[in-house]
Amino acid sequence: MKTWFATLLLFATLPVFSGEPAPPAAFQPLAPAHNLVIVTIDGFRWQELFTGADPALLSNASVTPDTSLMKMMYDAPDEAMRRRKLLPFFWNVIAERGQLYGNRHYGNKLNVSNLYHLSYPGYAEMFTGQTDWRIRSNKKKLNPNVNVLEYLHAKEAFRDKVVAFTSWDVFPYILNKKRSGLPVNSGYDEQDEEATGELAASINHVQSQTVCHEGATRHDQLTFMAARAYLERHRPRVLFIGLGESDEYAHTGRYDLYLQQAAKADQMLADLWYWLQTTPGYRNNTTLLITTDHGRGNRTATWSKHDLVTRGSSQTWLAMIGPGIPATGEVKQEQQFYQRQLAGLIAGLVGEQFAFGKL
Repeated sequence: MKTWFATLLLFATLPVFSGEPAPPAAFQPLAPAHNLVIVTIDGFRWQELFTGADPALLSNASVTPDTSLMKMMYDAPDEAMRRRKLLPFFWNVIAERGQLYGNRHYGNKLNVSNLYHLSYPGYAEMFTGQTDWRIRSNKKKLNPNVNVLEYLHAKEAFRDKVVAFTSWDVFPYILNKKRSGLPVNSGYDEQDEEATGELAASINHVQSQTVCHEGATRHDQLTFMAARAYLERHRPRVLFIGLGESDEYAHTGRYDLYLQQAAKADQMLADLWYWLQTTPGYRNNTTLLITTDHGRGNRTATWSKHDLVTRGSSQTWLAMIGPGIPATGEVKQEQQFYQRQLAGLIAGLVGEQFAFGKL
């Protein structure tokens, strides 16, 4: 026990590790798009993405109270049918016209590099391209490292064209809103009519009058509505939407609600992609990137957990669709990618090269 704790302390004092300077060739688009939308689904496992609802968890009344109804909704004889029932947009659209990485059954692997397997370290790694061992909890501390959204926002071509809407209220610290000047609407922040138009009053009313238990994570539907309203009103080039309820429901041990929230996220993505593909300026000129911040336990008894000692917590995934993304669908080659490579990918998708730690 003392040896394990000493090792943990050693890792906690390690310096910043910048990782690879660029994303691997497999991630490079054929041509960059003008716009980019990034969506994260917090703590959503690769197992459900690639194999659908877990039959063992669907049959477990302690985590799925109405097993009969949930089986009718999400169970099927094989993995391909189960995943399509749960996530029709992913498997009817992205699998046909985009790319999906992270199905470990084929040896296609995406992992976080950070030791802690928590949300703040995961998102920090994703957006800064660095594994900073000093970032080891979800505490609200300003991120000392420059992130790729901040980097883009500092460029003239992206000035006032980069924005973030997130359910989790820690993102102003992860993206260092104070230093970066990025517009970041998080948690139960009020909506500004200038930012989201007439919908602002309705969202503010729902947030203040009808949400009984405000916590660190706003309802994803409110986050999505605010982001969509901003998108339609201001037409940013880079939009980040951080969804969070999937992780919240998993932590409560409710597999049924975790699945339902994933299905809602899939529907939001379908709605968003349809708008992008039917709107001048975005149609055939926008890439959609979807990923997660960490994995979860890979066993029936540990599915709801994620931390440095729970096996499976480092395992993530990635999906992309857009005009410069080859339509290779589910990638089945044996490959190993890391979360820290996504910052370079994000910049590359809009024709830029992210310089680590520099504006």
